[in-house]
Amino acid sequence: MMANRCIRLAGIYLLIGMTLGIAMGASENFALRPVHAHVNLLGWVGLALAAGVFKLWPEFAGSRLATAFFWLYNGALPPMLGALALLLLGHPGALPILVAGELGVYGATLLFVVGLFQATGARRRAGRLAFG
Repeated sequence: MMANRCIRLAGIYLLIGMTLGIAMGASENFALRPVHAHVNLLGWVGLALAAGVFKLWPEFAGSRLATAFFWLYNGALPPMLGALALLLLGHPGALPILVAGELGVYGATLLFVVGLFQATGARRRAGRLAFG
């Protein structure tokens, strides 16, 4: 279920990113290049990879960490992208929203990585982190 949610949203971000890219090319106005890049990377690629991880580790997909990641990431990413667009279009008042969105996406990614380590069996042994 979590994998399906992520891949569906990834597809929506892919369409948004492509639409933005086509619009920029048609208008020859590339002011929103960073938004285009972030939509494609954080939206399409990030969520598509998360979907793959959730498919490979279903115990992670069903965890509270995965749920927290999903809602925080998808609650923070759209305002972050919108604020970035506003900032690039000359609205400096959008900066606090951009920063809050960036911190939300970062926090969600931190939750994802913690869950990923738990799901793949990383554990502390003899005072050091062991991978395997």
